[in-house]
Amino acid sequence: MEFRLLGQLEALIDGRPLGLEGTRQQTVLAYLLLHPCQTVVSDRLLSALYGETPPITARTQLQIVISSLRRLFAAGRQSNSIQTKPHGYLLKTDPSRLDSHQFGDLVQRARVTRDAGRIEEAISVYRKGLAMWRGPVLCGISSPEVQAAAAHLAELRITANEECIELALTQGRHHEVVGELAALVKEHPLRERLHGQLMLALYRSGRQAEALQSYRAVRELMINELGIEPNERLQQLETAILTCDAGISLSGEHSGQSIRLARSAPRLLPPDIADFTGREPQTRDIEQILLSSTAVSASRAVPIVVISGMPGVGKSALAVHVSHRLAEHFADGCLFADLHGVESRRLSPMQVLERFLRALGVPGTEIPDEMEERASLYRRLLGDRRVLVTLDDAGGESHVLPLLPGTPGSAVLITSRSRLAALPGVHHLELELFDVEQALRLLSRIAGDERINSDMSSAKAVAELCGNLPLALRIVGARLSARQHWSVEQLRNRLENESRRLDELNHAGLGIRATISLIYEGVSEDARRLFRRLAIFDTPQFSGWVVIALLDIPPMESEDLLDELVDAQLIQPLTVGEGISGLYRFHDLVKVFAREKLAAHESLGDREGLLRRVLSALLALAEEAHIRLYGGPFVQIHSKAARWPLPKEIVDGLMAKPLHWFERERSSLVHGVRQAAQAGFTDLCWDLALSSVTLFESRMYLDDWRETHQVALEAARQAGDLRGQAATLYSTGSLYIHEQRFPEASHELEAAARTFRQCGDERGVALAVRNIAFLDRVAGRYEAAEARYIEGLEVFRRVEDDIAIAYVLQGLAHLKLELGNPAEAEQLLTEAIALARGANSPRVEAQVLHRIGEVWLSLDDPARAVKAFEQALVHVRSLADLVGEAYNLHGLGLALLRLSLHHEAREALGEGRRLARLSAERLAEARILLGMGELALAEGDSALAAAYYREALDLADRIGAAALHARAAALLEVSGRNVEARSATR
Repeated sequence: MEFRLLGQLEALIDGRPLGLEGTRQQTVLAYLLLHPCQTVVSDRLLSALYGETPPITARTQLQIVISSLRRLFAAGRQSNSIQTKPHGYLLKTDPSRLDSHQFGDLVQRARVTRDAGRIEEAISVYRKGLAMWRGPVLCGISSPEVQAAAAHLAELRITANEECIELALTQGRHHEVVGELAALVKEHPLRERLHGQLMLALYRSGRQAEALQSYRAVRELMINELGIEPNERLQQLETAILTCDAGISLSGEHSGQSIRLARSAPRLLPPDIADFTGREPQTRDIEQILLSSTAVSASRAVPIVVISGMPGVGKSALAVHVSHRLAEHFADGCLFADLHGVESRRLSPMQVLERFLRALGVPGTEIPDEMEERASLYRRLLGDRRVLVTLDDAGGESHVLPLLPGTPGSAVLITSRSRLAALPGVHHLELELFDVEQALRLLSRIAGDERINSDMSSAKAVAELCGNLPLALRIVGARLSARQHWSVEQLRNRLENESRRLDELNHAGLGIRATISLIYEGVSEDARRLFRRLAIFDTPQFSGWVVIALLDIPPMESEDLLDELVDAQLIQPLTVGEGISGLYRFHDLVKVFAREKLAAHESLGDREGLLRRVLSALLALAEEAHIRLYGGPFVQIHSKAARWPLPKEIVDGLMAKPLHWFERERSSLVHGVRQAAQAGFTDLCWDLALSSVTLFESRMYLDDWRETHQVALEAARQAGDLRGQAATLYSTGSLYIHEQRFPEASHELEAAARTFRQCGDERGVALAVRNIAFLDRVAGRYEAAEARYIEGLEVFRRVEDDIAIAYVLQGLAHLKLELGNPAEAEQLLTEAIALARGANSPRVEAQVLHRIGEVWLSLDDPARAVKAFEQALVHVRSLADLVGEAYNLHGLGLALLRLSLHHEAREALGEGRRLARLSAERLAEARILLGMGELALAEGDSALAAAYYREALDLADRIGAAALHARAAALLEVSGRNVEARSATR
């Protein structure tokens, strides 16, 4: 049996190809063949098949694929080739039967023959190996895992091509290889060795002009694609071709001529920082990267590290410190320049090049006047030197490009507020704030260990008030050192006054306000206005859409201003590539500065108006997210607060995944409720709190639910807003239901119903009554539950709230199921599912489907139940509804159990219980425990069943679920009798 990987995958028995069936079979076989005689874990194969999101049946599907391969191999008497191992599978085959292995052997043989001096024979062996390729490796198999594992074969192929052509050139076969090289260069445009070989072959074939054109083409490509010049070897080869240099040997080597001026080893570094603290991992990373320029196997690119970060985070200190540590490794010197990145103070590349050229020994009279000529001379001088170039506070890519060496040996360390992402091949290091331990270490080194350790509590508070920003810590440490009569607590008290904090963070020419102000003044007037106004919304993070509400400008302009503030490091993005839809934050001290500017430029009335506009926009978005989840403004109570609408295209983009939007805005929603209460916007406050419940309920953020509603209820009571009080009481009752605190829920819901009646809000009364009906059903008060469900249903039909109707119908259906009337339940659910689908509400549809699955279970039709639960699971998983997933996995597990699929049932119930515990849904967990007990009984383990029933009984007792408690007790009694019967027969 043989296998072919060098092209389309083929399996052959006695030379006859096997008919591989479909993509999955080919993907699994390919991955096993890339790891012959090795155990490949199942998770790797699943990743190769399905990526990061395998379906629930993925492992079963993998087993089916393995079985089909075994059947296929059996035709060639190779049925035992694929062996099952504890964690995966092993393909047992002779590696010599793989064309990939044969190719590798031929390449190795060719190299040995080449090294022995038998060049013609080596070329022949190389050609034999390359002829085995029938196309790209494993072409037609798109799995990223497979292609990544096969990448080494593609690399070996092109390397073998280069080595073979190199030998052909030494033998004078330049005419033969020109066409082959032209095709290879087109296929691999960034392989500089191939370009050099093509240039040499063309030149030796008497085609000098084409050789030079080939160089110009690769140079243009590399500058456009990578922003760098071709390597030194190619540049020297171009010079040799231009001058018809006789020194171009058959091997393509060229001694080259480089400028020879008086050498000097400049040392331009400023003094090291004596009390430098922390940054050990970053220091190690930078040293490892920059010292790669001295390694024999180093890349032909100049190693460049860019340290970026906000003002005051310690970029310059780290760069200077590391430069001093590296200086001894760069024998030809260290160049340093503070580029003063702010536009108004910026040092031009022309000025820096003049300084560097003088330091390198070029007399002033010989320094060129033009930028390009200066940069060219600078690179030629560094061409054969080992120099460390440190560029501090770069303003952008164009600011540093002329200052980069052109050849390896030298290395570059840059600091900048931005990442300089357009520089090719750069290693980026985003410098973060200190953690508490590092902050305290720096304070101790400056102010003294004894002083800091004597009041650690105040020292930690000082570090926190400085936002763990190194520059601020250095300033307060210096102030403590200069004022020996101050205690750490005294400094803490001074910093706690936010209005004076930036005044306190100033010492001997160092100042946070001055540092931030320099950056602030360097951005446009519109960006400064936005920066100030962003401080109005008091939340740890904010969304980009807030800009539209604050400035009332189009989205594109808003995004540009955000980018300007991000580039200046005045705000920090928390998401990547999302612009106006992304999340951002202030550093604490920068926010203090923004508030100062806000107070200086915006009146109190203007600030209140802007805050109401932002909160009104937030409320409009929360309401829209609920509508898109539920298909309409159903099952919600709203105030008459005005909404501030954002542009439709922005809303559509934000609402692509409504629950995802809610999740991202969680902090803004919670802080928005609190800020609305403080500003006296009562209607906005309680409406925003209730609109946020869509998130709190689905993600089980119960503390946020409780906190926002406590704030909203107090605000409504102080304002005498009865409807706001009723709505908040109703929603708090719903919270207690989710927490399974049923007595407290009943108390809040009864109070809500009374207050709604005072307001004459019959829909509000119906919502409260509907939830009270649920409590009656859980407690076993079935008649009362049915009466209340019907009362609510009549109101919802009058007000045409389809989703509320669907909710009540599925609640009634559940009641009918518990009373043993599945036919009536089915009738109710038929109407409910039609309403949910008509309203395009996947969330409610999932709940109704779950109830339909329960009906099919009660009618002893588990196959149809499986379909219903699986449909519901699709919806709840798309919504990331963990509670809904737990309930539907419970139903699916029971249906699979009735189909005698015990293994699958165990998996579904186990995962359901895990999710129920994760979301603290004790009612769901108790029901799942009953299902696990049923499974244990079906497998003949009465003792295990009894253990599960006891757990369920305990949970039902704790949450006051009387009906569930009675059922668990009855099942426990049955399982106990089974255990006794088994004991008696032993």
